[in-house]
Amino acid sequence: MAQNAFGVDIGTNSIKIYNKNMDTILNEKNVIAIQNKTKVYAIGDEAYDMYEKAPDNIKINFPVKFGVIADIQNMQTLFEQFIKKSKGAKHALQSGDFCIAVPTDITEVEKRAFSDLVHSAKVKAKNITIVEKSVADGVGVGIEVDSPRGNMIVDFGADTTEISVLSLGGIVISRLVPIGGNRLDENICALVRKKYNLIIGMKTAEILKKRLSNAIECENVSLKVYGRDLVSGLPLERAISAETVYEAIHDTLYNIVADIKLILERTPPELAADIIDTGIFVTGGSASLKNFGTLISNETELKVNIPEFPENCVAKGLARILTDSEYTSLSYVPREKMIN
Repeated sequence: MAQNAFGVDIGTNSIKIYNKNMDTILNEKNVIAIQNKTKVYAIGDEAYDMYEKAPDNIKINFPVKFGVIADIQNMQTLFEQFIKKSKGAKHALQSGDFCIAVPTDITEVEKRAFSDLVHSAKVKAKNITIVEKSVADGVGVGIEVDSPRGNMIVDFGADTTEISVLSLGGIVISRLVPIGGNRLDENICALVRKKYNLIIGMKTAEILKKRLSNAIECENVSLKVYGRDLVSGLPLERAISAETVYEAIHDTLYNIVADIKLILERTPPELAADIIDTGIFVTGGSASLKNFGTLISNETELKVNIPEFPENCVAKGLARILTDSEYTSLSYVPREKMIN
């Protein structure tokens, strides 16, 4: 692997780019603001600050939906800008190798779109490889993924939850569930509207989720938020209880747990025995939800491991794949397009 190499984790909510040459990880919101349909007004964290606040002539776009690239043009623009920011002025003109983390349970065409994105972008890519996101996750949490031991990874992201069982450097069984942190925010918005006749935005719902959510019990706390009264249409302040947030997210969390159980039921017995020993590893930006690990542990009777910064596990795994020759073989060149 070349000295100038980049590991790329393109998520629905954020993009993380590991720069091998500088040993840094760029982490920004995967958002772009377009003014008058053509002009790039802002990108990344700056664009996210405008979300749900921008006038009609500025559109806020999330180019990745449910783990796949939905808007290739805007994603290419974002990717080029983020790579420039990651490289820094000193290395801006240097070419490099790219390793991209992709979800497992998407089509080969959708996987190919990630490598095509890098190939088409003006980033001077030399070699482009991909690695299954669950495998990079496993490396990032410190699992010896190339060993014959079985390990379960649950990546709880913004739009999706990917549940995988790893062994011998590959994925034995996996399931991509179209449920993530954004679904929880939507549920909170819907219940607050129903119970309080109050319309709140997704960013306010996310604040409620981060401050009040608990996966296993209702806490006797509340938080004042601002929204629009459904009846009068006027701005209104209202205290939202933790009980409301728990009620909103409860069923969705149990749906995820049900999918985890389903994968455990389908796991070969010898690998299941290893998972009993090592436990379940939970990663992703939504894994920090209070007591989410306890909920999984209570329902599966297995130990649950959540790293200190679960949202960065894929990027850390890509860093090791790019820097440690022991893990280089985990990445591979994507299949060529089918020719009719």
